[in-house]
Amino acid sequence: MKNNTSIPAPASAGAYRVSQIRRRARYVLVFLVLILAFCCITVLNINIGNVPIPLSRIVEILLTKAGNSTEVNIIWKIRLPRIFMAAILGGALSLSGFLLQTFFENPIAGPFVLGISSGAKMVVAFAMIYFMEAFGIVSSYTLILAAFIGSLLSVGFILLFSRRIPNMSTLLVAGIMIGYICTAITDFTVTFAADSDIVNLHNWSKGSFSGMSWSNVGVAGIVVGITTLITFLMAKPIGAYQLGEAYAQSMGVNIKVFRTALILLSSILSATVTAFAGPISFVGIAVPFLMKHSLNTSKPLVVIPATFLGGGVFCMLCDLIARTAFAPTELNISTVTSIFGAPVVIYMMLRKKGGRR
Repeated sequence: MKNNTSIPAPASAGAYRVSQIRRRARYVLVFLVLILAFCCITVLNINIGNVPIPLSRIVEILLTKAGNSTEVNIIWKIRLPRIFMAAILGGALSLSGFLLQTFFENPIAGPFVLGISSGAKMVVAFAMIYFMEAFGIVSSYTLILAAFIGSLLSVGFILLFSRRIPNMSTLLVAGIMIGYICTAITDFTVTFAADSDIVNLHNWSKGSFSGMSWSNVGVAGIVVGITTLITFLMAKPIGAYQLGEAYAQSMGVNIKVFRTALILLSSILSATVTAFAGPISFVGIAVPFLMKHSLNTSKPLVVIPATFLGGGVFCMLCDLIARTAFAPTELNISTVTSIFGAPVVIYMMLRKKGGRR
């Protein structure tokens, strides 16, 4: 007579149910914290500045647009567009990093580290100099297209290197070198350009959310919104790909098409950020890691919205610090994001190395 020993089904089902409840509670808590942080930082960004505006006046102006014309213009024409752009572009940059990390299967892959932002900056510099010289104006869509072309150029070189360099650490070094080459070409071009053509370029190349308008918000919102929606709809194949190419193929995922889509979506997101705000460092690496660590999962359906929201909060906070820490002098946004993002990347590398021992 066979003696079959197993865990009773009710106990097993009960433990699984408790685990599911705890997991969902963690998700809810993380999203509530992100939403609360978003609301608090939004209020602080509107309130703090060279012209402090009381909370009661902020609510009145937001609801009625009535009151002191100076305060109304400061809130509606300067601070709100800047806040929205920091949120949209911060989310886009974080999501771009998440897609690159999925593509390269490495948490340290990001648009800034791999030289993608530098490639976008190079072509945008060409567009800003030569289009300004020829037409006297450069549209937002032209800048996005130029940044997208630059991003694809950098990605193309990285993919070529990836065929000969199987080691990801070496590939990251190659990406950094591509970034240096693109930066050198940009500096060379700027050196021989007329001063009148590079006034805006100098301000843009430092990285900043200042000077944003509602038209900028509209263009960035449309491009980033559509790209983010497509990324979210790809959550199921992304989840399958995270379990390995063989598993993804068994689930019906066309690997070549899927990997091309990842690169294109990531390039569009990082290109939009670079076109409007210039190069911004470490956000695309640090935020996806922090979100995955906070949620304790890598499920795309949960990580994608959390990464976008977390990137927005992170960049809004860094922008607040950049413009208020040494006011009236404003810091480059990359200076602040590096201060907070670089330690996270160092921790990731140490944690990864420790895990191998």
